[in-house]
Amino acid sequence: MTASSSEGSTGRRPGRPGRRPGPTGTRAEVLEAARAQFAGQGFAATTIRGVAQQAGVDASLVMQFFGSKQGLFAAVLQVPEGVLRRFDAVFDGPGEDLGERVVRAFLDVWEGTPADAEPLMVMLRGAMTDELAREQLRDFVQARLLHGIHGRGEPDPGDHDDHDDHHDGRDDDREAVRAALRAGVVSSMLVGLVLGRRVLQVPTLAGADREDLVRLVAPAVHLVLTGR
Repeated sequence: MTASSSEGSTGRRPGRPGRRPGPTGTRAEVLEAARAQFAGQGFAATTIRGVAQQAGVDASLVMQFFGSKQGLFAAVLQVPEGVLRRFDAVFDGPGEDLGERVVRAFLDVWEGTPADAEPLMVMLRGAMTDELAREQLRDFVQARLLHGIHGRGEPDPGDHDDHDDHHDGRDDDREAVRAALRAGVVSSMLVGLVLGRRVLQVPTLAGADREDLVRLVAPAVHLVLTGR
């Protein structure tokens, strides 16, 4: 069979040896390779060529799918819905062990399966240099904590029982500011814990048993979130 008749029967030119011809189904494999590389080495060190090589496709196909490295990065930053639901669910239980549930869920998803953990590690590493990653990280951690605080109606540490019944918009504003501060402090604690454990690999943190970390950090997180 001649080369021309071979092309006519498949509708596409033969690919390079060792390269996939590039059907749409390989987009998921490109994303998988990109997640692993962005999570493992950060935005700056990851290249389109390197992702393409790991996925077994041409670099031009990666560009065709995503347009640029930034476009590929943005696609990788999508956090699985299951992770979001899992993190939100920690606010549904009893208040006594809220801090423990938050810390445990945070470590579970950040150190879980590659499908769950790698988009988060991409955000964490990318947040050092990329505004999109910073926005995504803030939305995932702080915004979800703030949503959980509001959803539970936790009393604020700045509130007191001995005030009168007068209530105006300024009270709401102060409550919103204090809730945002609590969410910001807890998000900094949790992100700092993962940063030291997974990125900086501080020996005492990287080698620590997860349950030991939960027992150590949970009381502080609980106090900040609930004020008691």
